[in-house]
Amino acid sequence: MGDRPSILDLLDLEFIEENLYRSCVIVEGPRARLFGGQVAAQALYVAGKTVPDGRRPHSLHGYFLRAGSPLRPTLFQVERDRDGHSFSARRVVAIQNGEVIFNMAASFTAPGSGPDLDADPIPDTPAPETLSVWSAHDHDSFEFRTAQTAEHGFRIPTEFWMRCTAGLPDDPLLHAAVLTYTSDISSGLITLEGGEGHGGPSLDHAVWFHRPVRMDEWNWQGLIPHTAAAGRGLYTGVVYSAAGSRLATIAQETLFRKPRQP
Repeated sequence: MGDRPSILDLLDLEFIEENLYRSCVIVEGPRARLFGGQVAAQALYVAGKTVPDGRRPHSLHGYFLRAGSPLRPTLFQVERDRDGHSFSARRVVAIQNGEVIFNMAASFTAPGSGPDLDADPIPDTPAPETLSVWSAHDHDSFEFRTAQTAEHGFRIPTEFWMRCTAGLPDDPLLHAAVLTYTSDISSGLITLEGGEGHGGPSLDHAVWFHRPVRMDEWNWQGLIPHTAAAGRGLYTGVVYSAAGSRLATIAQETLFRKPRQP
């Protein structure tokens, strides 16, 4: 077994024919499921390859339908719903073994002008260099820093600084795809977990991109729980630049049930 692929390897998808791409990266190891953030990032990236030049993603909405396998290639099929004067709409399905494991709708637009305002400033948080390293397994292309360590009772943190350690080119679409990858790391439901409920696999996921992002620089991500009911839990999240600008907003619903007895 060789080294794990970098985020650039994961986004280096094979062009098969018009609107059809394939990820051929095979990862052996203890992870039984394909990481959902990887599939969402790849789907956004191939969708962005089909839009007119200069248009960048401003939102995505996806559903995780089946558990994907890291031991199989993944096929991505893009539907070009519309290219309007200002916006482009795309749908993508990710397929393994003839079955859809993930579907996504995404919208793209050219950068526009208008007010640049933030209602919620970045929380007061220490600089990343002063915080402990969080070792997020299987995500070797990233560095994470947090004050919420295991010593403070956190299995995984809900607030952390992050940056990509791989050399990323100056491609806004690629940086948006890398943010999509990290948007599925951790969970906002940790503080709700207990004997009656525990977070499980992702069900649906949304990201709104507000401003251009550089994922090879420090960015702060915070996840906020909202509710757990009927076997599902909902949380939202925010991503800020080190300068304090909100870069993206995240929403995710996951399974949230009483842990099964062994």
